[in-house]
Amino acid sequence: MENHTKNVTLVLGGAQSGKSYYAQQLASKFERVTFIATARPADPEMRRKIARHRRERPVAWRTIEAPLDVHQAIRAESQEAEVILVDCLTVYLAHVMGVRKSKSNPQESIERVCDAIRESKASVIVVSNEVGSGVVPPYRSGRIYRDLLGQLNQKIAQIADEVVLMVAGIPITVKDAKIPGRVADVRLAGPPADQSAASANGARRRNSRAQGTFR
Repeated sequence: MENHTKNVTLVLGGAQSGKSYYAQQLASKFERVTFIATARPADPEMRRKIARHRRERPVAWRTIEAPLDVHQAIRAESQEAEVILVDCLTVYLAHVMGVRKSKSNPQESIERVCDAIRESKASVIVVSNEVGSGVVPPYRSGRIYRDLLGQLNQKIAQIADEVVLMVAGIPITVKDAKIPGRVADVRLAGPPADQSAASANGARRRNSRAQGTFR
């Protein structure tokens, strides 16, 4: 693909949803691929996981280890690569939050990554976890991390031409810039005002009954 139009794709999903495999399949359509890895071999389990991922990637791909400097890696590699695959933002953000002595804050790091993706000459595929659908973390730092990752995912999704949600290995297209009005229709969809009011009133009645039951 010597002449290709830049495309930004965000691949979201839960643990073991198939998001990394799907992202690699997208990247395999290009000849010059740079893989930006954010994981660190901090323990035996992570070392085994990293080794497995390396075996699964084509040997011709260029791999850059960038646990913290994802934005710099994107800027540097976008000059030569056709596509840059970042896997994943979930681990990257955890590293950013773990750097206590850093002069920058997580919000600034998020903006730097977003700016690098916008300005990249190469296509960019970004992998990230969708963590907002699970249980609320019982500790404050976990809730802050969950919220920041949600904000980061939203910012990347706004930049992206395509957003894909992986569910049990099946890709579900959430956003596709090639389909006019697709995202607007999804965002604006909802019950009529009177139906929403009726649902809210019904919920209040159910809550009142439940409270009476457990008094």
